[in-house]
Amino acid sequence: MFLTKMQINPRRRGAQQLLSSPQAMHAAVLAGFPDARPTEDGRILWRLDTYATHRVLLFIASPDKPDLTHLVEQAGWPTTQAWQTAAYDGLLGSLRAGQRWQFRLTANPVRSGRREEWTETKPLGHVTVAQQQQWLLDRAERLGFRIAPSATGAGEPDLTVVDRSVRRFGRGGASVTISMATFDGHLDIEDVDAMRRSLTFGIGRAKAYGCGLLTLSRSGGGG
Repeated sequence: MFLTKMQINPRRRGAQQLLSSPQAMHAAVLAGFPDARPTEDGRILWRLDTYATHRVLLFIASPDKPDLTHLVEQAGWPTTQAWQTAAYDGLLGSLRAGQRWQFRLTANPVRSGRREEWTETKPLGHVTVAQQQQWLLDRAERLGFRIAPSATGAGEPDLTVVDRSVRRFGRGGASVTISMATFDGHLDIEDVDAMRRSLTFGIGRAKAYGCGLLTLSRSGGGG
């Protein structure tokens, strides 16, 4: 597995087109790979982190190294920066139960529900911060970790929703709506195998559209 980081230039028209459409960004990310299908090691996952108005980073986890020349030319800084790819296997192999990591995750927190006009249940996005936080807390154990307690000592989990958005776009003549939440916090590893799977195959739904990529850091940042 590999982890790649690329800086997007949001002032460029090509970048604005990609940033406004998860479907277009998905296609651009997959175009960086000769074969974008999942492998036994993992699948392609991506996430956009916005740190300031003009600082946007694209993170990609993938079984193979990408060639992002087309993305740099369309939406990056072609004369000053390209992208950085590092082997991910070292970190994956170093994970141990009991370790504490800072993490970042953009996910699509949903529940199954049925509206009056529906004949079957469908995914419905959680809309409040509390609901979105509880969605992750409820799943943490089977994902291989638990959310660490807050340093305040008040018994609260060290978990913050730092960004929330609802993305709408067309796909195949239908309208797609995705509720997205970006989580920051600290976690303690409990099940190493489950943790590795969460990192390499992603968490939750809408993985094609910038959700599901969990990254770990010892200090600062999300990747």
